Amino acid sequence: MTEEYRMLTLSLDGQFDELPNEVVFCKNCVVSNQRPRTRFDENGICSACLWALKKDQVVDWDLRAKELEDLCDRHRSSGGEFDCIVPGSGGKDSAYTAHQLKVRYGMHPLCVTWAPFEYTDIGQQNLNSFVNSGFTNILGQPDGVIHRKMTRLAFELKGDAWEPFAYGQKAWAYHIANKFNVKLIFYGENGELEYGGSEKYMNAPKESPEDWERHYYKSAGVDSLIQVGLERGILSKEEADSPTMDLYRPPPPADISEKELEMHWYSYYNKWTPQENFYYVAKHTGFQTNPEGRSEGTYTKHVSLDDKADGFHFYLSYMKFGMCRASRDVQTDIRRHHITRDEGVALVNRYDGEFPNRHFKWFLEYMDVSEEYFWAVMDFYREKSNVWGKEDGEWVMKHPVR
Repeated sequence: MTEEYRMLTLSLDGQFDELPNEVVFCKNCVVSNQRPRTRFDENGICSACLWALKKDQVVDWDLRAKELEDLCDRHRSSGGEFDCIVPGSGGKDSAYTAHQLKVRYGMHPLCVTWAPFEYTDIGQQNLNSFVNSGFTNILGQPDGVIHRKMTRLAFELKGDAWEPFAYGQKAWAYHIANKFNVKLIFYGENGELEYGGSEKYMNAPKESPEDWERHYYKSAGVDSLIQVGLERGILSKEEADSPTMDLYRPPPPADISEKELEMHWYSYYNKWTPQENFYYVAKHTGFQTNPEGRSEGTYTKHVSLDDKADGFHFYLSYMKFGMCRASRDVQTDIRRHHITRDEGVALVNRYDGEFPNRHFKWFLEYMDVSEEYFWAVMDFYREKSNVWGKEDGEWVMKHPVR
């Protein structure tokens, strides 16, 4: 057994400890109770579906739109200076948010992008089209050696190689806001609320970085990954102390407080409908769909476009929780009444768990791992899950959606 296989004994993903052993699916959509932090009510309906119902029947969107107007009025620059930061990739949701703020509310957004692990051609094209439609954008590219090592560590220790991207996705906007003295940051949607997860901020427009570790980093943040990287000799002391590592963390709380930096979700103020966002940016920012057809692992052509690593983020979710990209898209479409549950079940059974073969060779080379070790990591996390088992030596999904 090689050294890397002997190291495959530790997981820092604290979410497994909170998952129920009995697998139950939502009676309205196709999400299961294996999605971390997702609540089910006494009627078997998941928290994201309950939120979708509340959005349709309870939330006063006119009042929230007025709240947004008041917020923008307090921060809007009179001379055209940047007055808000909008993080994004040039994809449909961030482009929609930035364009709405500029055109509808008269704001002057400075857009920021934490670079993907490696852009796809269509992802790069969509970012260029977004900038060319009238936006200034700052691209953050972390030290490539350190980023690959952190990706490898996250792949093994979190079952999610995508996590170092999540670090920058959350923190990069705060760093730019801090540098440019811009107080207001706008993210697109509250993903925990829209797609299933924590309901802590159901009635609030913003969150605190203090919640990032639990909500986005699987209860173990950047420093936990660095510590194991040092112990295993994957990271050097110089790399662990590099300023690049500071970009994975938010600015110090004192800086955030002193500069009065605050983030807001655009989805708090306007009902969030991803399909409508797609139509909007196709018209206004030149957004294009996948020229190769549907994205691997799902039935849609306008998601998972930017990053060659994106398919593996969802495939590892399939290993751990039994839900891949198609599940996510189906859940969203059912809650917006675009498809029925029966149609969604058929789509999940057809596309969920499709292997992202298109960029597999690149993915292995990026992390410098063998194909054999890749599958060893898959098996390591399948063994931890409640949804997989072996029959005659072969892995089978014990609880397919029905």
